[in-house]
Amino acid sequence: MANRVKMAIQDAITEYARLGWSRRRIARTLGIDRETVARYLGLAGNPAILPPGVECANPAILPAGAEAAKPAIVPAGSAGRISQCAPFKKSIEQALENGLSAQRIYQDLVADSAFEGHYDAVKRYVRQLRKAAPERFFRLETPPGEEVQVDFGRGAPIRTAEGKLQKTWVFRVVLSHSRKAYSEVVLRQTTEVFIRALENAFRYFGGVPATVIIDNLRAAVKKPDWYEPELNPKVREFARHYGTVILPTRPYTPEHKGKIENSIGYVKDNALKGRIFTSVAAENQYLLHWEDRVADQRIHGTTRQQVAARFQQEKPALKGLPPSLFPCFQEGRRSVHRDSFVEVEKAYYEVPEEYIQREVWVRWDGRTVRVFNDRWEQVALHAQTERGKFQYSTHTGARGRLLGVERASAWLITKASRIGTHCGAWADAALAHRGVEAIRPLYGLLALTGSYPARQIDSACERALTESRFHLKDVKALLDTPPAEQETMAFMESHPLIRDMDEYAQFLQNLYPEDEIPKRPQEDK
Repeated sequence: MANRVKMAIQDAITEYARLGWSRRRIARTLGIDRETVARYLGLAGNPAILPPGVECANPAILPAGAEAAKPAIVPAGSAGRISQCAPFKKSIEQALENGLSAQRIYQDLVADSAFEGHYDAVKRYVRQLRKAAPERFFRLETPPGEEVQVDFGRGAPIRTAEGKLQKTWVFRVVLSHSRKAYSEVVLRQTTEVFIRALENAFRYFGGVPATVIIDNLRAAVKKPDWYEPELNPKVREFARHYGTVILPTRPYTPEHKGKIENSIGYVKDNALKGRIFTSVAAENQYLLHWEDRVADQRIHGTTRQQVAARFQQEKPALKGLPPSLFPCFQEGRRSVHRDSFVEVEKAYYEVPEEYIQREVWVRWDGRTVRVFNDRWEQVALHAQTERGKFQYSTHTGARGRLLGVERASAWLITKASRIGTHCGAWADAALAHRGVEAIRPLYGLLALTGSYPARQIDSACERALTESRFHLKDVKALLDTPPAEQETMAFMESHPLIRDMDEYAQFLQNLYPEDEIPKRPQEDK
């Protein structure tokens, strides 16, 4: 059985023959035998086959009576030159129907059909085929309150105080049913800016739509994916707060959000083109005025209704706004230290012990600190504190240790009180003045009982407490320098320099008559 060539080669033979090429030229171009060309042309029954031995000098000119070949697709700018892909037209069309890209088609042609052309030739040919048979797109109209579309575009520049022009971005939100829109100029496309601008749009509309269609913005989408996109956690929480669903489009398919694409062009060309503003506030104030006086008053080309009037019909279908704004917060991953604490802005917060040396998500907003595990289950809640401070949990298993420090301090005060009353008072005052730093000095105080009597330690603590000295070195110094005792002298009954009391009595008798001598008052009996 004779060898059979691939279907793509057969199609190429037939196509070249229709263009008037000779068998010799077809065989040389495709790298096959002339008899093979003749055999397949005979099977095809092509009326444009030339007689054997007759070669047409110009393949575009056919002999008299020959049927004109169907014109092949010619790439733009090629001045009538036939594409190298023309012989493989059927194969390429079939590949396009199967959804293959130009790059994949080129790879298959090289591998299966010995295609010697360049990728650019295939790309141009595919582009021309798509223009000849464009794919149909179906227009989607949404019911009231169902959807908004969101995107960023280039805004009008801002002239700074130094005279320089600063670029801006215009954030635009369009209700898909009424085409009512909200515009806000921002300087950056961050997650926080995206959330605040979208929240301002909801407040401007006076309600929340069921879904929000966005592009794969870096500020909102962590991992683009058509089937299961991964949103930024903060954006996901924002959607939960407002009771809506945020849906990213397929990457590189702007037609999936055509309403916002057209709306971005409208605000750029109609409102901002050719303008320069002095500040972001001035540009946003202008946009609010423009939305009210121009954009809302127009008759939309698709709905054939005034935008403002159609929005009044749609507004009742929007969901109600939540009672509070979405809390502004920061978040990030943190490693749990071995002491069961995580660090947030130089302060420390306790989490359950089972998360030690694991990573958790921490979210803080200036008032509270929330800790989540990998399943986004809250495992700890704290009031945010100042730098250098520790916040202890009141409901985790770690509380069973009585927070370590609290338990140790109570035990130390009890032990110090057993040494002496003043010693216990000094320990209590040291903890009150120095906090956690006094824990180790109190252990040192208890260790002094191995070198000094308890009475002496208690006396030193009494003096230290009187002088408001709350360091262990102060107590040690007082122990090493006990107070000097005051010298006492024994009372003397008589002394040569002191007269006897009887002499004073005789002196008084000689000085006063007997009846005038003053009497000593009698003691109460």
